[in-house]
Amino acid sequence: MDNQNKKPRQLKGLVVSDKMQKTVVVAVMRLKKHPKYKKYYKVTNRFKVHDEKNEYHTGDKVIIRETRPTSKDKRWLVVSRL
Repeated sequence: MDNQNKKPRQLKGLVVSDKMQKTVVVAVMRLKKHPKYKKYYKVTNRFKVHDEKNEYHTGDKVIIRETRPTSKDKRWLVVSRL
């Protein structure tokens, strides 16, 4: 499978921390269905996201895109504010 033809994943999330330099923490919430009880519940994933100009702050809704590893933990890049 060619990685060149593959589109990088894009997710919507909320900036929950902007205390690091050039990095924000984005919480992405999704609904998951319980296998037995068939009830939906919230699951939150937190991603460290690269923000080159430190322009995004806590409370901003953003779109993030998967990219090559920037550091040990960062594999995402902020695309835009919603």
